[in-house]
Amino acid sequence: MKILRISASDTYDIRHKMLRPGRPKETTIFPGDEEDQTFHLGAFDGNKLVSVASFYFEKHPDLIHDEYQYRLRGMATLPEYQGQGHSSALLKMAFPIIKLNLCTLLWCNARENAMGFYQKVGFERMGEPFNIPQIGQHVLMFRKV
Repeated sequence: MKILRISASDTYDIRHKMLRPGRPKETTIFPGDEEDQTFHLGAFDGNKLVSVASFYFEKHPDLIHDEYQYRLRGMATLPEYQGQGHSSALLKMAFPIIKLNLCTLLWCNARENAMGFYQKVGFERMGEPFNIPQIGQHVLMFRKV
């Protein structure tokens, strides 16, 4: 497995397949994808992109103790590659990049069925579950970097 920086457009196919099936492909283009401080990482099995994650310089209004924050969004792994450490490897590569940007916190709106994964890699839950229309139940999670 290798982890590389990729472009926003490289993430769209996996995001669409795993996070927005049955919805228009444009729903996989997120605000901020092309911002200067945004970065995207991909995990490769050989030459095949199998897992993606995007990181946005964005502060959550409820996480007020850390001034500079990054948001994790669009993390997805192809089904046949899940459970093999790809998502964990993406995060492991992202943490030093986030620190280099003088940020101390990474947060995400995690799908409820992914909470266990996030807790396993050091994220904490904050607040009650909430619904994102057409996507499902989520919970705010964060991790000090």
